[in-house]
Amino acid sequence: MLKIHAVSKTFFPQTVNEVRALRGIDLTIEEGSFTCIIGTNGSGKSTLLNAVAGTFFPDSGTIRVGEADITRWTEYQRARLIGRVFQNPFAGTAAEMTIAENIVLAMKRGLSHPLTAALNKSTKSEIGDRVRMLKMGLEDRLDNPIGTLSGGQRQALTLLMATWLRPRLLLLDEHTAALDPKSAAKIAELTKLIIHQEKLTALMVTHSMQQAVDLPDRIIMMHKGQIVEDFQKEQKKRVRIPDLLDTFDRVQKRELMDESVAEMLIRDYV
Repeated sequence: MLKIHAVSKTFFPQTVNEVRALRGIDLTIEEGSFTCIIGTNGSGKSTLLNAVAGTFFPDSGTIRVGEADITRWTEYQRARLIGRVFQNPFAGTAAEMTIAENIVLAMKRGLSHPLTAALNKSTKSEIGDRVRMLKMGLEDRLDNPIGTLSGGQRQALTLLMATWLRPRLLLLDEHTAALDPKSAAKIAELTKLIIHQEKLTALMVTHSMQQAVDLPDRIIMMHKGQIVEDFQKEQKKRVRIPDLLDTFDRVQKRELMDESVAEMLIRDYV
């Protein structure tokens, strides 16, 4: 379970560049659920994901994964509990190392002792079996440098690596955005398969309304650092892309109305 309580973050405070990126976020994600965050640019969705990942510490509030309060844990410490797939297919792998060597690194993620040689015949056989489920023929190319693969192939392997040790929480940071449509669809399909097969708790940020409708159990909509809508259970099952677009439009119109009222009040006061 992921529990975020009263989390706030302001960048460049008390300067002309001040940005209130997160404003008292409260969010609980139950064990085994798949939640998606959507929102316009600057809404805070990627900032929230980074707060959970440990890219920075929040100014206030707490973040818990299961029973562990990870609010002040470093990214390295959180790697014991959290797997992450980035937008860039090349961010989660070492290009010059082979497919098998990259996966061995994933098998050792979060361990405190130095990496030791572990690529024996038994391990390689296990790797081949797991890679085969991707249905990309990569089980026959385990000795190839991972940098020679396409973006889609590499992202599929990154997804497999991030979930190899069945993390308590999986973070997906627009992980199909840099791919061509065919590869993006394949990775989306694999994402849903692995999450449900391994019964993982997952939090995904995406700009794709289609993915938001098709993949998760729950949709969170953010705007200006706050959660403004929460589609879950029966409501989530019924939601379609036009519903999400209408909600975006309603939120933006409400903001414009609030700004107009504020301007009127200021003008009347002056």
